Amino acid sequence: MLAGFRSFAKSPFAVVLFGLLIVSFAVFGISDVFRHPPGKWVIAAGSRNMTPEDFKAQFENFRKREQAQGQTITPDIAVQQGVDRKMLTQLALQESLAELVHKLGVRPSDKLVGDTLREQLASLPPGQRPFDPITGKFDAQMYQRLLAQNDLTPARYEASLRDDLAQAQLFSAVAASMRAPRIYSALQAAYGLEGRDLAAFAINPAILDKPGAPTDAQLQAFMKEHAAQLTRPETRVLSVARFSAKALESTVTVPEADVVKTYNFRKDTLGTAESRSFVQIVAPDAKAAAVIAQRLAKGDQPAIVASAYGKQPVIIDSKPKSALPDRKVADAVFTLAAGQVSAPINGDLGVSVVKLTKINPATLPSLESQRPAIEAELKTQAAQAKAYEQTQTYQDAHDGGANLITAATKAGALVLTTSPIAANGADQTGQPVPGLTPEALKSAFELPAGGESDLIEAGKGEYFAVRVEKVIPSAMPPLAEIREPLARQWMVDQLLTRMKAKADELTARVKKGESLEAVAASAQTQVQRVPNITRQNARQYQGLGRDLLMATFGAKPGAPFVSRGPQGGYLVAVVEKVHPGAPAQMAQITAAMGPQTSQGLFRDIGQAAQDAAKAQLKTKVNLTLARQAIGVDTSALPKDGEPGGDAKVTKEKAQ
Repeated sequence: MLAGFRSFAKSPFAVVLFGLLIVSFAVFGISDVFRHPPGKWVIAAGSRNMTPEDFKAQFENFRKREQAQGQTITPDIAVQQGVDRKMLTQLALQESLAELVHKLGVRPSDKLVGDTLREQLASLPPGQRPFDPITGKFDAQMYQRLLAQNDLTPARYEASLRDDLAQAQLFSAVAASMRAPRIYSALQAAYGLEGRDLAAFAINPAILDKPGAPTDAQLQAFMKEHAAQLTRPETRVLSVARFSAKALESTVTVPEADVVKTYNFRKDTLGTAESRSFVQIVAPDAKAAAVIAQRLAKGDQPAIVASAYGKQPVIIDSKPKSALPDRKVADAVFTLAAGQVSAPINGDLGVSVVKLTKINPATLPSLESQRPAIEAELKTQAAQAKAYEQTQTYQDAHDGGANLITAATKAGALVLTTSPIAANGADQTGQPVPGLTPEALKSAFELPAGGESDLIEAGKGEYFAVRVEKVIPSAMPPLAEIREPLARQWMVDQLLTRMKAKADELTARVKKGESLEAVAASAQTQVQRVPNITRQNARQYQGLGRDLLMATFGAKPGAPFVSRGPQGGYLVAVVEKVHPGAPAQMAQITAAMGPQTSQGLFRDIGQAAQDAAKAQLKTKVNLTLARQAIGVDTSALPKDGEPGGDAKVTKEKAQ
């Protein structure tokens, strides 16, 4: 549900609301609220501050999601790819929106927040719900652990929930009355159904002079021109010591006595307690309770008996004794035989009578049924202990002066020496090197040649230590090493340049009045025609290539143009005719596209409104502090004013 609220808050209906509310900013005295202690925040929006710790939690959750999809994102890679900027920008937008809604006075009630929170928690998988499995009561500690797994606290999560509910309440009211004019979707229907007849011919390479082999000077110039693509990043050869509980599990044996001891210790929790099903009728007084007991004992239906006193019978299904709230009723229920009716019970919650309908005996799994799970768990624990012992042996040897390889060998750890790898963990073929965690990579690229890291704990009995055997600086490869593929590429580029020049020459002839067929024949090729290409059926013509299809829809009818072909060559083409869509089909699509067109319109208006809202709120971000929070050494980054630089403390408007 929380994800649903957030999606709604980011919808076109939400963002367009900015435009409607900007006029109310002045009421709040915006210029007076931006008093933020310097260096304590990464985002400041009105009275709301996002701390470095909050930003780090957001970043770590993003990393976990990326790693679950097989993507490695280290803090340094995040900076290189601009991920940190994008996250800061999006979070600044969210904080600005939440601040504005709060100042408008839109606040969900405590009851709504509580009900929504309970609904969210109840929707979790059974093993993750923070409720006692026996009593069904809320477990605050389990709730805190659940949030901690996602780097959240109850206060932070519930504040976020309040923001989401407030925005949902406000936006749902605004969105209900907003519709785009019908003409907008009609124009889109006409645009999508428009058909174009294409005629084209490809440039025949046979009519061109073939480029000769390049000289060294030409290749050197070609390398300089494509330096960005050819320059290899800094790589490093690493020795990685791995202390792995997983790898040690096959060497561990579990004593039978430990299996039995664990089973006996857990017996009470392995099985299920006896549970009972019964019908309970609450009586107005002891005299009525005696009558109810007599009638139930005779076999009268509980619903009929209860109705005589204006009551409904309470049906309890398969509950253990500990789950029954009234202790006196529980004692009575668990002394009855199946089908037996109790005497009147003076319980803590009033007088009542119960009839026992079913007994579910307690169950206890056998040792043999539990053995595989217990053995696997004990084996994992023993392997983790063994891996830890290895790290202690390694640490003692390393502290005594042994290098990483010697100390790891003494400890019996696995040692791998890698081929040259880049900071993103990829080898020279672009494939990721298995077994290297983001933390190990980060440590490896912070060390000098010959440097060795401290032990790095990766969790679940996995530890690493890395040694930098060699640093290979970023550099262009020598010409001799890439001469052959580089020469081939140079010749391809030369041929394409000549093809483009020929295509331009032939296009000029068509523009002067020669027929497409005559020009094609002079170039030893033929005209091909494709009728009625529309934006709806363009997928059927993917063989024409993306460039030609895009040029077809952008070209002026009757005007020849040059385009890249599907195989990388060049074509001369003309849109010979344009067909409007069928009126009936246009009407159908116009009606169907109404909601989508409204969303597109609101999105466009909302984007402009967002920019205006940020400017009015003067929302600020501190990019340097955000980077420091996620573990980036900002001293190594370019300074403000240098290429790619940021201010030492960047207080820029969120983009």
